[in-house]
Amino acid sequence: MIELATSDYRVRELAQLIQQPQNLVSYHLRRLREEGLVDAGRSSFDGRDSYYRLNLDRYGRALAAAGAAVHPAVRLEMTGPGTLPDQSPPVAVLFACTGNSARSPIAEALLRRQTAGRVDVASAGSHPKPRLHPIAVQVLREEYDIDIGRQSPRSLDTLTGRRFDHVITLCDKVREICPEFPHHPPRAQWSIPDPEITDRPGNPGYQAFRNTAAEINARVLHLLPILAHPTHLEVRP
Repeated sequence: MIELATSDYRVRELAQLIQQPQNLVSYHLRRLREEGLVDAGRSSFDGRDSYYRLNLDRYGRALAAAGAAVHPAVRLEMTGPGTLPDQSPPVAVLFACTGNSARSPIAEALLRRQTAGRVDVASAGSHPKPRLHPIAVQVLREEYDIDIGRQSPRSLDTLTGRRFDHVITLCDKVREICPEFPHHPPRAQWSIPDPEITDRPGNPGYQAFRNTAAEINARVLHLLPILAHPTHLEVRP
């Protein structure tokens, strides 16, 4: 659970991290999925594989309910994922995806908004597209009152000499080819499907991008305590 609290992983990766047989890890993941504590999504890099992630909101509610069930005196108060304190140490974060046209610029904009600019945040792509996706720009403007219309996608190659404290990949493909950065910052994987690809006749384009932005915003909120207390949770490379 601790490993999944900071990054999405495939079964074999979790088995290696906790040094347990893969079939045992698969069994426990299946049980956690049945309880709604863990979510899974098919990898866009290897369609035969799946990424697993901890549902932090539901996990927090389960802990609160467990405390109350034991005794009313140990009822846990749910305070939400929290915010970044004003006196937090300076931290630099990079979000990466393939095209840097939707997911990573959305994450960059939302983290900058949630921290009131106190985090040095950037985004880039392995194969940047010519421009930001217009629906991504529209969703941020209409749903979050954030305007990134003048921003342009950029390549990861332009940032290889820059120092970051956290590197977060939002794309299964870019995770496999993301370059190393000075001082080897910890990496985390957020396995988020490309909203342009997930768009289907029953899922209008705007709604697909809206759902993606909402998921990224929830993850950004849960990232804030890690940025405020960098030694509290170690994000594995």
